[in-house]
Amino acid sequence: MDEPGNDGSDGGPQRLRIAMVVPPWYELPPKGYGGVEIVCSALIDALVDRGHEVTLFGAGERTGTKARFVGTTPTPQFSRLGQTMPDVLHRARVQQYLVAGDFDIVHDHTMPGLLLAGQVPWPTVVTVHGSLEGELGDYLEAVGPKVRLVAISHDQRSVRPDLPWLATIHHGLPNVEPGATSGNGAGPAMWLARFNADKGPAIAIAACRAAGVPLVLAGKCNERAEHRYLSEVVRPMVDGNVELMINPDRRTAMRMLAGARCLLLPITWREPFGLVMIEAMALGVPVVALRLGSVPEIVEHGVTGFVCDTEEELVEALRRVGELDRGACVDRVRGHFSAARMAEQYEQAYLVAIAEQSSVRSGWRRLAAVIGVPHALGRIGQYPPRTRRERAEPMGPRLDPLRPLSSPDGSGPHRTVRPPRPDPQVP
Repeated sequence: MDEPGNDGSDGGPQRLRIAMVVPPWYELPPKGYGGVEIVCSALIDALVDRGHEVTLFGAGERTGTKARFVGTTPTPQFSRLGQTMPDVLHRARVQQYLVAGDFDIVHDHTMPGLLLAGQVPWPTVVTVHGSLEGELGDYLEAVGPKVRLVAISHDQRSVRPDLPWLATIHHGLPNVEPGATSGNGAGPAMWLARFNADKGPAIAIAACRAAGVPLVLAGKCNERAEHRYLSEVVRPMVDGNVELMINPDRRTAMRMLAGARCLLLPITWREPFGLVMIEAMALGVPVVALRLGSVPEIVEHGVTGFVCDTEEELVEALRRVGELDRGACVDRVRGHFSAARMAEQYEQAYLVAIAEQSSVRSGWRRLAAVIGVPHALGRIGQYPPRTRRERAEPMGPRLDPLRPLSSPDGSGPHRTVRPPRPDPQVP
């Protein structure tokens, strides 16, 4: 296997050639909703700042990141979010580029990519962005150890500790300045999420009403289930104390969040991470949330917010949240959830994955030499660039096992006829 782009002999870190594969729904960075895209944008820029060469495979015609960009479709597919084909087609096209390319590591954020990981000679690292309580956990188990998984919280990982985990790495944000609070906390409480029962907007309305605190509900509403939940559950609860914002652009949402009393996140499911919590704290806005999923890992109770066990505790927390030091929220993000820290941890994860795969391949090559199977196992390792490009081309028609092969002179079907074996029981 070729050495990474820089072997570190000059005293600096190894320079890695990283293929970053993201879903086809939004451009990077996103203009509005897109938690995965926000994280990937921050990670890419921080990796480039550390001296690595990052190639981003995504949708659209441009990127606002520092990566080299390769698009598989000129239009982001957000209008088809939730459909299978856009994601599968995008990942199949990415695979064509990967096979013909030259990388040290593939970092994949798509679900179809796991099935293709064994078809390239570089290790594949997959960040798991979803909950593992349902079929996603079963899918990752079925794929097996050919990919190395990164969890985004300890709670997420604890659901399926048996999976081939490489690391647990919290998300991070760039450019968080010390003491960079943006408001005095005199504004309304703010809920910022998808319009979905798991995110608890109805609970947020009830808690703010009981506490006498105004509320802004700002959220994504694009999918059919989100529209139905908004119209059937949320809108009937809205009164003069609640302001409703549907699909706000990112700049507007962050401006509203900066002036909020707190971020209110009464989730009813095991949130794998919850990026909006560190986005709020980076602005000096404390978080009031229910104790589920990653919340206790992110929010320092009584310092950067309140972690509540019941809906009744939410009401008291909303009344007391003004007592907290908003500067402590910013310091928490700078110390634990920065893009620089995230990139450093991913860099170490990449190097471990590369070393592990190199060790396995070296073992197979030694075994091949011992048992004399150089053709079958000697190929394990990185193909030369020219060979990889040739292998990306069609290999010719597939053989039908039920149809006899043509004879060497082309005269017709050809079979090897062997004389019958004598029956050993016949004298």
